[in-house]
Amino acid sequence: MAHKRTTVGTDARRAMKEIFARLDYARLGPIYCDEGGDEFWAAKRGLCQRLGLKLAKALVLRLRPGGASLYVGAGVAEIPLLAMETLDLRRRAVACNLRKQEVLILNRACGGFPIRFEHRDAGSVKDRVDHLWLVSVLNDPERFPELSGLSYGRANPVTFDARKFLPQQRAVATLVDRCLSRLVIPGLVTTTVEEAVWVAEWCHRRGIRYRTDRQTFASPTVGDPICLMRLG
Repeated sequence: MAHKRTTVGTDARRAMKEIFARLDYARLGPIYCDEGGDEFWAAKRGLCQRLGLKLAKALVLRLRPGGASLYVGAGVAEIPLLAMETLDLRRRAVACNLRKQEVLILNRACGGFPIRFEHRDAGSVKDRVDHLWLVSVLNDPERFPELSGLSYGRANPVTFDARKFLPQQRAVATLVDRCLSRLVIPGLVTTTVEEAVWVAEWCHRRGIRYRTDRQTFASPTVGDPICLMRLG
C-alpha cells in the first residue's frame, strides 16, 4: 500500500522553484495581458508559487498515489500542482492548453521534470482520471465573452447579445460533459465557485451525489475562489 503523503515534498518544491526561475516572463507577458505584461508577472510570479503551493497542500491529502488527473486550460498557475502530483504522488497528469506559444514556453521551462503540457482540447482526452482540474476556463472572457459577463454579473442588459450567448453556452456544456465523462466516480473536481454550477448541473442530470468543501482557495492569476467538489 502506497504511503499517504500529508504535505508537499522537497522534490516537488525544488522543481516548482526551478521551473518558475526558468520561465520566459517576457514572452509570457503578451499571452496573459494586452499590455503591462512585465508588471503583471512582477506581481504574480511569487503569488503563483505561494497560492499554488497552498492548494497543492490541500490536494496532496485528497489524491491517491498512482492515479491520474486531467487539467483543462493548464498554465503557469498549475505548475505547483503538477509538480506535487507527478513527483510526490507519482500520478499521471494530462495538462491541456489551447495556446500553442504558451505550451512551448512552459515545456521548455519544465525540461528534465516529468511535467508536460499538451496543445490540445481537453474535451478530446479519452483517458480515465480520478481528478479533474477545471479552473477559470468556463468563464474565460476571451473564449466565452457573453457567458463570462453573465457569470460574473457584468452583463449589460442593454447590450447583452443572447444570440452570441447560446452557442457559448452549448460549447461550455459540451466541454463539461466530455471532461466529466472521463472522471471515475467517486472522483474529485477542482473548480471555481462560479463554475461549480456547471458541475452540479451535470451531476443532477445523472443522479450523482456531490459535496463541496467549505474551504476555498484564491486563484493566483485571476483571483476567482477555488473550491473542491467530491463526486459520488
